[in-house]
Amino acid sequence: MIITWLSFALRSIGFLILAASLADSVTAADLPDASKVKTVKLLEVPNYCEGVVFDHDGNGYISWKDTITQFTLEGKQKVWAVTGAPNGHKILADGTHLVCDASHHAVLHLDASGRTLEPASKECEGKSLRGPNDLTLDADNGGFYFTDPGDSGLDNLIGTVHYVDKQGKTHLVAGGLAYSNGIVVALDGKRLLVAESQKNRVLEYPLLSPGKVGPMKVFADLPKHESGRWQDDQPDGMCLDAAGNLYVAHYGMKQVQVLSPEGRLLARYDGGNRTTSNVAFGGPNMDQLFITGGLDAEGGPGGLFRIDLKVKGLVILPPRGK
Repeated sequence: MIITWLSFALRSIGFLILAASLADSVTAADLPDASKVKTVKLLEVPNYCEGVVFDHDGNGYISWKDTITQFTLEGKQKVWAVTGAPNGHKILADGTHLVCDASHHAVLHLDASGRTLEPASKECEGKSLRGPNDLTLDADNGGFYFTDPGDSGLDNLIGTVHYVDKQGKTHLVAGGLAYSNGIVVALDGKRLLVAESQKNRVLEYPLLSPGKVGPMKVFADLPKHESGRWQDDQPDGMCLDAAGNLYVAHYGMKQVQVLSPEGRLLARYDGGNRTTSNVAFGGPNMDQLFITGGLDAEGGPGGLFRIDLKVKGLVILPPRGK
């Protein structure tokens, strides 16, 4: 069944991304000065939150503990689904959802009402997934990439990156990572960018063909927290603006850091949350940055914050029903 819904849902995303890239300059966006923008809390949930994404009707979703909450831009919220341990989240043209869930060791597939369907991925080469974390869509080829950092770290370099093709088969793309995390396909479509959290860096893999990459190199080493503890400076979720700049939620640093398409640090914005976890563009003009995480480093509630950047985000949500 996956071949039908996945190819159907993704085949038109490439046109939207191409339109966005043609409409904007290939140079870096004119980013506002950090001192001139305000990070505003939109809502709060009982626990640390992740996986912010928006659907065709402008409703947002965030993941926390075992729950996915749906929210509006005015801050109203309601429980949309309870899955186990939801995290990274993307929405397809038919209104269905892909959700990474470590408790199921799978990338889940949910319908528009939050009902769980057959998983989109639960094993690779005969081995069960450990704990999928985040994902990104492969617009041109009808598949998607996701990270699986389960049980990995500095002392256990088993973090992986996987690709699910349009037939629904899961392939191993890369391994040997110290907690593979946020993931995006660069605007040029030629590179896969992956956050390696426990080494405080973003990696770059040249894309040779769908699910096939060349030798890895370091795209950017990120700023370090003044504490000197690696736990305080971990890149987490990431997104792109329409000029190809990369926005990195920097867990532990209370920041979103912006990198140019070449990996140069352009700006740092207040992330609102102490443990800044994920980022996504949204809003009526697609120029507001939404940020998830935890309000402190000791557990407790999570917050969703918004920055009115007035910088266009890259639109990857496919047109409805295409």
